[in-house]
Amino acid sequence: MNAPGTRIADFIPPAVRARLKDLRLTSRRAVGLQGLGLHHSRSRGAGLEFAQYRAYEPGDELRQIDWKLYARSDRFFVREAERESPLAAWLLIDASASMAQEDKARPGWSRLAAAKGLAACIAELALRQGDRFGLVALRDDGVRLLAPGAGLRQRDRFLLELHGLEARGQWPSPEKLRPLWERIGAGDLVVLLSDGFDDGSIEVMTRLAAARRELLTVRILTAEERDFPFSGGHRFHDPETGEELLGDGAAMRAEFLARFTQARRELDARLDASGIRHAEYVLDQPLDLPLRRLFGARDAAEYA
Repeated sequence: MNAPGTRIADFIPPAVRARLKDLRLTSRRAVGLQGLGLHHSRSRGAGLEFAQYRAYEPGDELRQIDWKLYARSDRFFVREAERESPLAAWLLIDASASMAQEDKARPGWSRLAAAKGLAACIAELALRQGDRFGLVALRDDGVRLLAPGAGLRQRDRFLLELHGLEARGQWPSPEKLRPLWERIGAGDLVVLLSDGFDDGSIEVMTRLAAARRELLTVRILTAEERDFPFSGGHRFHDPETGEELLGDGAAMRAEFLARFTQARRELDARLDASGIRHAEYVLDQPLDLPLRRLFGARDAAEYA
């Protein structure tokens, strides 16, 4: 039985998890391509393409022993092959107060809940591929980090970290972000899950991209931000600064939507200029939609 907070179903709906079988984590920097492609760096292991023999060591699988060579030499040798080296995927989650925002039409499904679900989906993809995956929670009280690892125990640790994560405070100050620059290595895949408009988050993305890390991001929006369905007098509250604005929803709608659309376009242009692949997720959409857009699934339009 799983420990509390480590059940995959707590984060990924069964229908979404079933659709993940069509997706594969990919990295373009590993193969030096402009578009996303499979990661092809090589290491020694139990793959299909023969590389060399080596002496048998305790713990090696018996099926790797070359029995014909044993018959000739009376010594155990293992056939070592080349395989794709594991990818290290870092899931960076914005855990500032604005991520607690949700739609009135779907209470309990906040931006942070969606970020947790998306992170769990990517971890599941990495697990299935034998890749490593880790977690970084970003909040002004410090950076919480789970180093990349592989296997079911790593998934349990990962899900337990997600379970205890709450949204509060602001984006961390630059000095608290030092673990990012120290721990994320060249060739690692980094996925930032955030509402995306904080200057600090943009700085992190562009700095990592400039350091030749593979950057992807999902901008998580509420349906109310997209549609601005408010009417009559309304009190708008900024959860991070505490600032409030009173206004008539219907009168503000056209201007808000125009300015919000422009802000998204400008941010997308900045990300494009830095070579950062990006997708947008709105809280009333299927959870796997941005992953299909990021990883090039041909059927993404079916879920739009």
